[in-house]
Amino acid sequence: MAKRKTKFMCQECGYESPKWMGKCPGCGQWNKMVEEVESTGSTRRGAFANTGNTGVAAKATPITSIETVSEPRITTDLNELNRVLGGGVVRGSLVLIGGDPGIGKSTLLLQVSYQLAKKAHSVLYISGEESMRQTKLRADRLGITSDNLLVYSETNLQEISLTIENTNPDFVIVDSIQTIFHPEVTSAPGSVSQVRECTAELMRIGKTKGIAIFIVGHVTKEGSIAGPRLLEHMVDTVLYFEGERHHTYRILRAVKNRFGSTNEMGIFEMKEMGLEEVANPSEIFLEERSQGASGSTVVASMEGTRPVLVEIQALISPTSFGNPRRMATGIDHNRVSLLMAVLEKRVGLLLANQDAYLKVAGGVKLDEPAIDLAVAVSIASSFRDKPTRATDCIIGEVGLTGEVRRVSRIEQRVQEAAKLGFERIILPENNLGGWTPTRGVELIGVSSVSHALKVTLGG
Repeated sequence: MAKRKTKFMCQECGYESPKWMGKCPGCGQWNKMVEEVESTGSTRRGAFANTGNTGVAAKATPITSIETVSEPRITTDLNELNRVLGGGVVRGSLVLIGGDPGIGKSTLLLQVSYQLAKKAHSVLYISGEESMRQTKLRADRLGITSDNLLVYSETNLQEISLTIENTNPDFVIVDSIQTIFHPEVTSAPGSVSQVRECTAELMRIGKTKGIAIFIVGHVTKEGSIAGPRLLEHMVDTVLYFEGERHHTYRILRAVKNRFGSTNEMGIFEMKEMGLEEVANPSEIFLEERSQGASGSTVVASMEGTRPVLVEIQALISPTSFGNPRRMATGIDHNRVSLLMAVLEKRVGLLLANQDAYLKVAGGVKLDEPAIDLAVAVSIASSFRDKPTRATDCIIGEVGLTGEVRRVSRIEQRVQEAAKLGFERIILPENNLGGWTPTRGVELIGVSSVSHALKVTLGG
């Protein structure tokens, strides 16, 4: 009997080595190399490589002679999900959804399955973590019942492929990809080889048959999807479902989308009967804002095509260490350091001996330049212990020389602030012209950070 050949593969990045190593040369992680048995030939790869996405032998074709058919997207009853996907579900697409355990991934997909089944689409829900009876109990709790929704509990990929072939559904849900295994791959379920081969097979099925497939992925303790980065490269869309398990609000955001923008964000609220979309997230983020507290400002940030008003909080206190601490949640740490340097150099605030703690209320992550001025005003407000007006909304990008630069989509931001009752909008001076201001709102243009501090803090 021939000796089996083995190799060591990193479970983080997929790096292969003939011998074990403590530190992976590919990603630098420690103790991630796992021994796996090498496969003797792989007809699956060859077959997939030669058939392309149509199931027939592929050949090189001039791009001008390729026929395309524009199919309408399939929408669900959750407008927040449709927005994040770019307008709806695309046939033949492969969507990966990741999130912490218990965050609500299975609940979201079961609700989406029911909504699609109600529209006369056949849906196959494959659960590798729960039995069919457990899935039925979850469906009863959510009030889900439809003959078009098929439930199947299996982890063998060959059996799953045969079931998809026999039922020919319009949509397939796989929960989760880490529990599915291919019998021809000798490694354990959830390993790099299994995840890669199972995802490639599901992608082949979805592309050749025009089936939209949603797969659930576990996340690591660092918050990224478990398995090799190749998994995120293979799929068409990668969604992250975020939020605290002990809070009711959930945030769905796209980090990759071949059919839409990656800047969109969907807000949901977890209730007894499942997830409900939040139509106006700005009210949610501002409902618990303290009145008259220093270090608090409101900014109108663009999340994709939608303006969202969020509260930025800052706490500045004298340090008791040699080096002051700089901590930020929801804002880039380097941006906070840059803005504090601008305040110290251009405005004259002595922040070198101050600890700084900044947070975006509601768990939102902001990364656009238009939040700079609100962050700077929050820091100055906490440092001087002077509160800003509760009806002020601050928008603007800050340059290294202390100037306030123009931002995009200012009209949409101002309209959203006016809708929620804000009376003054502090915005870049260069943004004042070229559009029709909203009635009932005072627009104050500022040219520098010093000018903005005089308007908001009185000096």
